[in-house]
Order: sequence, then C-alpha cells, then structure tokens
Amino acid sequence: MNYFAGLDIGSTAIKVALVDEEGKIVGVHVSSSGSLFHKNAKEALQNLLTQLGIAKDDVRYLIATGYGRKLFKEADDSISEITANAIGAHEAGKAFGGVRTIINIGGQDSKAIQIDDTGNVSNFAMNDKCAAGTGRFLDVAARNLDIDLEELGDYHFNGKGAPLSINSTCTVFAESEIIGLLANGHGKEEIIAGIHYSIAKRTVRLAKRVGIEDRVYFDGGPALNKGLVAAIQDELQRELVVPEHPQTTTAFGAAILARNEFLAENP
Repeated sequence: MNYFAGLDIGSTAIKVALVDEEGKIVGVHVSSSGSLFHKNAKEALQNLLTQLGIAKDDVRYLIATGYGRKLFKEADDSISEITANAIGAHEAGKAFGGVRTIINIGGQDSKAIQIDDTGNVSNFAMNDKCAAGTGRFLDVAARNLDIDLEELGDYHFNGKGAPLSINSTCTVFAESEIIGLLANGHGKEEIIAGIHYSIAKRTVRLAKRVGIEDRVYFDGGPALNKGLVAAIQDELQRELVVPEHPQTTTAFGAAILARNEFLAENP
C-alpha cells in the first residue's frame, strides 16, 4: 500500500497527516514545534508511522507546508499554508455539504480564506502583525488567569454575568487589562468570555474582508475551544463547521496534494 504525507510545521505545533491511495485519512499527529523544527518534524512523522505500523518507505510522497516548511529538506515538495489549508478544508468540507469560507486561527497569526467550488483560493487576508487575535493570546490569558488552556471553553459557559469588554488590540496591553479586571474583583468566567468575544470580533472583521459565503469552516488549534467557537458563531450569526481534528486540516491538504502529484507522475 502506498501512503502520502502532509507535514505542517507551524510556529507552535507540528502537524502530520497521512492519507492512503484513495485520499482517505489514515492517521494524524500533533506535537510541539519547540526550537528544533527539523528534528522535531522528523520525530513527529516517525511517531505517526510507528503508531500506525507503516514503514517509512511506504510513504511515497511528502509535501511540507507551514512556517518551517523550507527547513524540511527531505520533503518532495513544499507549498504555502494558504493553499494547503484551502485544499484540506475543501476536501474535509465535502462531508458537511461543501464550504467556501475558511477561518484559521494559529499560534501566531489568523487567516480568512475564500475558495471557489473546486477548492482554489479566490481571496484571502491574514493578520500576522499582532498576536491579539491568535492562539498566543489565549495562551497568555490562560497563564494570567492561572488555568489550563483546555479549560477556557468550560469557563466561557459558566459565567453569571455578561462578558467583560477587552478593548486592547495589543497582547501586552490586553494582558494588563486582564490583570486589572482580576484586581477589581471580576470573575474569571466573565473575563474569559470577554476575551473570546474580543478575538471573535477581530476574526469576523478579517473574514468580512474576503467575503463570507455559504458554510464557514473553522480550523486551527483554537477551534478546539468551544467557548471561542460559540463567540465567533454569535458574531457571524451562523453556525461554524468545525472538523474533528481542526489542527490538522492544513497538513491534510498537503497530504492530498502529495497524493495527487504522485498519481499524476505515476499514472
């Protein structure tokens, strides 16, 4: 059996996706990027293969994408994360009736992508200048609130009052704002809901720049946060499509492209 891999080397996490000859996902793996991108990427790929009992030689084509894609010299090819994300969301979105708009929130940036009905990118916008609308912002908030990152979603739904306004557009100033709200006796639940709505407002503004059409697909690590999902849905006034493994959509897109390129070269 031939397999095809997509390796998404992000600023905070490395994601691997493996597909078979039919383009079906065989397995995915997520691990921390750390500081040694190349070493950790090789280990992430090997860990997935070991877990699945697949020999490295059975991976016939590998495409790297993401922040550190150029560092992985062993890849057969590399592709931008915008294109890979579009391919992955288009393919995964078929199970939901198709998607045309993608919202991706990563560790250091956020993106909005509009695709056509074949999965090609027709427009996109990116915020990589400030971390206030990204996963990094959520990490900082969780640390200041002395809770685990994974708990943010639960806190969102447990507040007794209205979400508090987080007005700062800079992570550093927002951090000071959060500390100030705590010092004034406000509850963590209302602060966290405010953080989620702050990110949601920025994210929806970004999406409106590219145009919002049909179903909206939400991926990236923060899509695991149900509180943030709810806040974005409130701002959009429509339901989001959130895949089972939102962190690995871009890696999945790279794997799909790896399969297609291999089959084109080996009919």
